[in-house]
Amino acid sequence: MKRQRDAVKYRLKKLAARQSEITKKSSVIREKIIRKYREIQAALDEDLRITLSHLEMEERAAVSALDGLMERNCSLIQEIEQDLARLTVAIMAQSDTEHDTMSFFSFPEQRDTETVDRVMDLLNRTDPSSVSLDEVKADQILSLTHNMLLFISSQTPLIRKLTHSYSSEVYLDPETSHPKLIISPQGDSATYTDTWQQLPDLPGRFDTTLNVISVQGFSCGRHYWEIDVSGKTYWELGVTYPSIPRKGNTEDCWLGRGVESWCVEFFDGEYTAWHGGLPHQLPFTKRFSRIGVLCSFPAGLVTFLEAENMTPLFSFCAGTFSECLHLAVCPGHDHKGTNANPIVICNASSPTSDQE
Repeated sequence: MKRQRDAVKYRLKKLAARQSEITKKSSVIREKIIRKYREIQAALDEDLRITLSHLEMEERAAVSALDGLMERNCSLIQEIEQDLARLTVAIMAQSDTEHDTMSFFSFPEQRDTETVDRVMDLLNRTDPSSVSLDEVKADQILSLTHNMLLFISSQTPLIRKLTHSYSSEVYLDPETSHPKLIISPQGDSATYTDTWQQLPDLPGRFDTTLNVISVQGFSCGRHYWEIDVSGKTYWELGVTYPSIPRKGNTEDCWLGRGVESWCVEFFDGEYTAWHGGLPHQLPFTKRFSRIGVLCSFPAGLVTFLEAENMTPLFSFCAGTFSECLHLAVCPGHDHKGTNANPIVICNASSPTSDQE
């Protein structure tokens, strides 16, 4: 007994050391990623500073030019007002003699002509439209920044690019589908029907649970699939060993209820992750339209994602997979007429798949 106890203690020590090692590695990688994102942000901030400084420089030049033109107009207004004041004084001081009257009337006519000429000259030389920003240059800057945005958007989020690089095409195996499921000719969708179809009772066919699994199985590497569940109120999807029970009413036939499969279920507005019969309630209420399933054999992980924003939903750490894995889906029953839509695998060649 002492030997067994020591063996267990040693294993516990090794597990703790492995846990510490993984935590440290994760921290190092996290810091490297944060540092790179900060460098990217710093480069963008510097480019923004330089670009805005060019705009501000041109703005200052244009505003300064307009200030000068406004000052010249104000000066002329002051001169005109001074002339008007002098004219008023002259009128009040004039004598009633005919000679003086004629002299007086000749003065404003001459002054008026000079003032009109000066005003017209100033108006011609202070046209507001003569001062402007370099709009062609501004348009070029906007075009370049827009192109930069498109480029960055095409590269991010990086996790989307990385995850999609693991995409593998799979097709549903009609020889495994429950008789109340209609599998499309392309093998990329499953639809519930209330009619029990007369299909061969093959050993691999599910006869109680509304499941179907993929033809392809995978035993190494990393693999990613996206499944369209839009408009559905009930569904289950995940991965399974081919050894999952398929006959009778045993609970292990359901996805995630036995140790042979891992799944996420959506029912009545709630998400639940299942494995080994243990449920994990997920803190999401939004009805997602597309779910991603990422399987990593090197890490022993099965991860479920909201595919549009790559939001993680839940990850199972299975350790080492003992069999190959198949994609498994359950479109669910009609759920009181609210669940008629099919569940669709978004293969790259599928019409429903987005073009990257």
